Amino acid sequence: MQAPRKGRLFMKNRRQILEIFVAASLTFAGVAGLVGSSTSPVLAQGATTVPIDELMAKEALPDIVQGKANAPVTVIEYASMTCTHCARFHAETYPVLLKNYIDTGKVRFILREFPLDPLAAAGFMLARCAGPDKRNLMVDLLFNKQQSWAFVEKPLEALSSLVRQAGISQESFNSCINNQALYDKVNEVRDRAAQKFGVSATPTFFINGKKITGEMNPESLEKVLDPLLKKS
Repeated sequence: MQAPRKGRLFMKNRRQILEIFVAASLTFAGVAGLVGSSTSPVLAQGATTVPIDELMAKEALPDIVQGKANAPVTVIEYASMTCTHCARFHAETYPVLLKNYIDTGKVRFILREFPLDPLAAAGFMLARCAGPDKRNLMVDLLFNKQQSWAFVEKPLEALSSLVRQAGISQESFNSCINNQALYDKVNEVRDRAAQKFGVSATPTFFINGKKITGEMNPESLEKVLDPLLKKS
């Protein structure tokens, strides 16, 4: 799992945005080195269960829900677009979750924004700018191609080039990453998770309210989900 940099960055103009983004890109390797690489999930410190109605209360950004609304199990993931553990979860475990649990009506899944840095915030902003119907597809693209844009010398140029494949022009790209209101809302989602639910690193999952931090492989995911489904 990965932990965020401390402090909040306010973006007031395009020049400042670009300078912050480029400077932030130089610190990503350091951020990744602060945490362990274990793929086994661990229970979070402190409160380990949050009432589902609190988790599902209205957010600054509308949830993009996958699966049936009345599914017996709800999985909420807080992720960062620059988190390598999040990218690996979405490459290796999410397809199993989608095929065996979401598409079969057993699980409803929600991914929420918890950016660890300004570049991660930009990725989430672009996913939102793509529209509700394409938001998850954009998230998939950015996770799948993470190494090609998040850890390169010129991340903004690489990110712009990548999302152009999804139909986002340079003009739309510039407009999106300069959208202060959207940037604030992305951070509101992150701040609420940190303050109310004790999220401090990514990925963090809430499975029917039970808080689990750390990357999950398919086997560990099944060990958590299957007993809940037997009870339903």
